[in-house]
Amino acid sequence: MRIVFKTTKLEKLANSEKLAVQRLGKQCARKLRIRFDELDAATSLDDMRYLPAARCHELKGKLKDFLAVDLHGGWRIVFEPVKQPPPLKHDGGLDWTAIDAIHVTEITNYHD
Repeated sequence: MRIVFKTTKLEKLANSEKLAVQRLGKQCARKLRIRFDELDAATSLDDMRYLPAARCHELKGKLKDFLAVDLHGGWRIVFEPVKQPPPLKHDGGLDWTAIDAIHVTEITNYHD
């Protein structure tokens, strides 16, 4: 899957183990690397459904139209499909099989 970042600062955090450990802690930084490796290896977002530890899920409320994967604790990678409007199934739900590129908007603990 193609991964695009909202900012170069965010891309540096995702690609620098040292920076990730400083900002997120050792366990979260390790999960961050694992999740980006999984996203990179996925053919479509649908592949992420079968990785239970990642818990890829659609968000609600003010983050409606975004998705997230779990890292550690309350930390998540938050993203949206690159293609806008996002591909939908006939029933109106998001078509995860048609999403092959994501736009990472933040790495955050939105439960704090």
